[in-house]
Amino acid sequence: MRLLLTASLMACAVTLAGPAAAETVLPVEKAPYHRPVFRNDFVLLLSVYLPPGATYNPEVYHTHSLDQVSVLVEAADMRNQAHGAPELGPARRGERGNVGYTEFSKKAQTHRGQNVGPTAFHNVVAALLQPQSGRFTPGSRANVAAYQQVVDSPRVRAWRLKLDPGQSAAAITQSAPGMRIVVDGGIISETAPDGFERGWGLRMGEFFWQEPGATRAVKNTGTTPITIVEFELK
Repeated sequence: MRLLLTASLMACAVTLAGPAAAETVLPVEKAPYHRPVFRNDFVLLLSVYLPPGATYNPEVYHTHSLDQVSVLVEAADMRNQAHGAPELGPARRGERGNVGYTEFSKKAQTHRGQNVGPTAFHNVVAALLQPQSGRFTPGSRANVAAYQQVVDSPRVRAWRLKLDPGQSAAAITQSAPGMRIVVDGGIISETAPDGFERGWGLRMGEFFWQEPGATRAVKNTGTTPITIVEFELK
């Protein structure tokens, strides 16, 4: 009788506890805090925004499987946990304006994260939808000092443009399709070769798809420094 009672109590405990929660692995564009904001034939753009203290559900992971360019528009302290790892790793700080390129098509990554800092984690991610490069030839911009090349990979070439108030960048011609992502907003004007001038108000985290062929000079006409990241596809 004692053995039967013990077995019955154990069965009850299992029933009350319920089955172990099943892990869920989602594609990156369907993960919590990952908001798709733009898509065309070449890129899928995600705005990844985790407020301070936000964490992914312990049973929900997401997978990066496409090559991607990322621009961190707000500094943050994040902990990450690879799928299969026993716990979240140590906190790592991402600095505002960091530009990264990762070839996830060669080695996919499945993980989840937690924002453990006092500021939001805001990352703008452009996943490259085409399986390989070779369709386009990006420009160099090497003759314009204001453009600092930050990535030159088999898939993309990227530059950081920083302009103080009143500072200008000489004209460049965009050779391949690409994107502009704003880190530090402000007011700029762009001047075309025919003299046409157009003003832009830029906000942090904004993005603009840019077709090839345009020639433009840029000037900071506002009162605050601006920082922009631009990339062209290969």
